[in-house]
Parts: sequence; structure tokens; C-alpha cells
Amino acid sequence: MLRIAIQKSGRLQEGSLELLKESGLSFSNGKDQLKTQARNFPVEILFLRDDDIPQYVEDRVADVGIVGENIYVEKQKNNEIVKRLDFAKCRLSIAIPRAETYGGIKSLDGKNIATTYPNIVKGFLKRHGISAGIHEISGSVEIAPGIGLADAICDIVSTGSTLLSNGLKEVEVVMQSEAVIIATPGLDGEKADILDKLLFRIEAVKKAKNNKYILMNCPNDSIKLITDVIPGMKSPTIIPLARQGWSSLHSVVDENDFWEKIDLLRSFGAEGILVIPIEKMIV
Repeated sequence: MLRIAIQKSGRLQEGSLELLKESGLSFSNGKDQLKTQARNFPVEILFLRDDDIPQYVEDRVADVGIVGENIYVEKQKNNEIVKRLDFAKCRLSIAIPRAETYGGIKSLDGKNIATTYPNIVKGFLKRHGISAGIHEISGSVEIAPGIGLADAICDIVSTGSTLLSNGLKEVEVVMQSEAVIIATPGLDGEKADILDKLLFRIEAVKKAKNNKYILMNCPNDSIKLITDVIPGMKSPTIIPLARQGWSSLHSVVDENDFWEKIDLLRSFGAEGILVIPIEKMIV
């Protein structure tokens, strides 16, 4: 049985639960539930405070955990990242009062910075040769400059709306963060095997989200041009149509350059283009 720790509430919980369910795990997750067991996979899920997850993984109470990379870096526990999950993306940034003029990173020298991430901030300041005071506080970091506790803050930023509503502006990005799976180094054979199977499923889900299945009708004399643009996993499927000189071509296109490739395909004479989401993608 593999024990997975996820956030019991907060911005990572919904994405973590969705990912596990999309990976084929069936489980209940009622309100205030502290743990649950998958009905169809050897996994037990623990619902914990995100700040506590690295410690639980280090202590082997949980074998793996889904946390923000910022938490993993800040806590400095004996964990390792085994998978980046490409959701809950944000950044840890330094912000100052909006009315102030920012003179570059050297202007932070001698200032006081309020943060929930003292270890990350200390490392950042040290790398840039800045000497600043750090006030470690939990929650409501944005209020610190307004009440005279600090000259600046360092906190998680997603859209920047919270900073704006508190009269602050972002001036330095300290680190980028996303959801990651962390694990206890040296998992035993059985748990390592279960984790490998779970990671395989998660990768299939991630690949599916990053690609679309595409069907189109195209002139036969454009097939070579089109297959060069969308080669698919090995090669496209080509089916002759009843219409002379035309074929139906099926392939896969990367979501990141989807529109650019669609425009190119249309310029090659492709028409009747259908785009279909992929639920799982195993290569």
C-alpha cells in the first residue's frame, strides 16, 4: 500500500484530487475526511496541511506527497521531486508599496521583508549580496507594509490581484513554482513499483491534456506536406475517401502550437477539420 499525502484544503487540493481520479483511482473524499483508500488501486490518501507534507514524507508517515514546489524548497526536508505536474503554477515574488519607486534589487539592502518563506528569501538575498531583515509571519503577509511591520513582502503570486488590492506591486520574481510529487528517497520494492505504476498513469493523463486528436479531409497531393507538419505518434492514419483524389487523415497535434498548425493545414487544402480531446495517451 502506497500512502499519498495531499493538501486537505487550499489551491492544490482540487487539482490533486482531479489528477488522481483522472489516473483511474476511485475513492471517496467527503468533507473533513482525513484519509481515504482507493477502491481499485493500492493507495491510501492522507489529507494534511500543505506545510506539513514534506515532514510527513521525511518521517515516512506518507510515502509521497503532492505539494507546491515552493513548499518543497522552503521546508528543506529529506525529500526528492519525482514528478512535475504542470498545474497550480505561480511564482514567489517580492512586492513593495505601489507608490514607491523601485531602484533595482540593490534597493532592498537594509530593508525589512515580511514572508512565510524565510529560507527561500534568505537564499535569494544571499545570491544577490543583499543584507535585509526578514520577518517570518504566517498569513496576511500583504498587510505588513501597511502597518509598518516591513518595507516589502515576499509571497506567492498567481494573478497579482491580491497585491493590487493591498496597494502593492511586484518587483522581483524569486522563484517559479508548480505542483510536484515528492517522495521518500529509497522506497522499498513494493511501494516503488506502485509509485511507478501511478506515475505511468499520470504521464498518460498529462500527455493527453497536452495533445488533441485531429481528423481532416485533404487532397492526396497535400498528404506529404501535412504529415510533415503533424507526424503523429508514429505516423498519421490515412483512409481513402469516396471522393476521387481525397483522403481522411487522422493524427495528433500538440496543444501548444495548435492554432499555428491548423492555419498551416488549411493552407495545404485541408477541410472538414475535427478536433477531439484525448482522455489518455500512452506512448
